[in-house]
Amino acid sequence: MQFLQLSSGDLVVDRRASYAEALFSAGDRMAAAELLREALELAPAWAAGWFRCGEMLWEAGRAEEAANCWREVLRLDPADSLGATLRLGLAGAVPLPDHTPPAFVEALFDQYAPDFDSALIETLDYRVPELLAEAIAQTGTSTFAHAVDLGCGTGLMGERLRKSASFLEGVDLSAEMLRRAQAKRIYDRLEKADLLTLAIPEEADLVAAADVFMYVGGLEALFARISASLAPGALFAFSVERHDGDGFMLLASRRYAHSQAYLETLLAENGFEPLSLDRKPIRMDRGEAIEGLIVVARRNDAAAAVVSMGEDQIDPARDRCLPN
Repeated sequence: MQFLQLSSGDLVVDRRASYAEALFSAGDRMAAAELLREALELAPAWAAGWFRCGEMLWEAGRAEEAANCWREVLRLDPADSLGATLRLGLAGAVPLPDHTPPAFVEALFDQYAPDFDSALIETLDYRVPELLAEAIAQTGTSTFAHAVDLGCGTGLMGERLRKSASFLEGVDLSAEMLRRAQAKRIYDRLEKADLLTLAIPEEADLVAAADVFMYVGGLEALFARISASLAPGALFAFSVERHDGDGFMLLASRRYAHSQAYLETLLAENGFEPLSLDRKPIRMDRGEAIEGLIVVARRNDAAAAVVSMGEDQIDPARDRCLPN
C-alpha cells in the first residue's frame, strides 16, 4: 500500500513528496527523508506523510527519528488507520502488538478492494480458498446447514462454499469488500463486523477463515469464542502463514505468522480435533513462495472444552448436563 497516494491537499507538498520518492528510489534515503520532513512543515497534519517519512528514516538507519514520525502519526490518527503501532512494534519502540489495528485493516482493504481478485489470483497466485475447500471436502462432510466465512473479502472463499452450504454468511470489516461480495450474490447474509468482537452464530456447523489470522497474532480469545459457539461435530477451517519458531510473530510485512505447535495447542485447549494440518505454498510474494498451514478441525464434545477452561470457569448449570 503506497500511502503517498493519499494527497496532503497541498500541491506544493505533494510535489515535494514526489521528489522525495524519486530520491529514495535512487538510493539517497536520507536526502529523501529530509526533503519530505521539510514538506511536512507546510502540512503538519498530514498523517500519511509522517508515516512515509518514518519509513524513509528507518531505511536511512535513523531508528529513533523514524519512531518519532510514527508516534506523530498516532497523535494525528489515534485509531491508527496507517498501522503505525505495528511499525513501532517492529522497531522495538513499543511492545509488539498481538493484533492489527482494526482501522488499519479496514482502510487497507477498502483501498485494495477494486483490484483485490485480480491482484491475488493473477499476480500473487493466491491458492488458499482452493486449498481450504479441498481440505474440507476430504473430511467426508459435503453439506453444511450454516457456514460462516470470516473475513470474507470479495467472496473468493464463499464461491467455493456456496454449493455445500444451505445458508452462507459472510463477515468482513471492509465495506468496500462487502460491496463487491454483495455484487456476486453468493451469500445469504453479509455483515460488517470486527473479527475480534464478532459473535459466532451458535447454529453454524462450519466456520472458515481464509487468510484472516495473519491480521491477528494472539488467537487464544478468538479460538475460545469460536469453540464456545460451535456444537460438537462442527468444522473449523482456516489458514495461517507459517513460521518455524514458537507461538506467533509479527513479520516485516506487518502480517502475523503462526507456528504449527501453537495452533495444535490452541485447538486442543479449545476442544478441537485436527483432521488435517498441511504445509502448503499459499501465494507468491516478490517472486518467493509463501508457505502456510491449511487446517481443518472438528469440534469435540462439550466436555473437552470445559476441561480446557479450568474448574474455576465451569458453568455449574452447563456442567450438570455433561455425561459422567
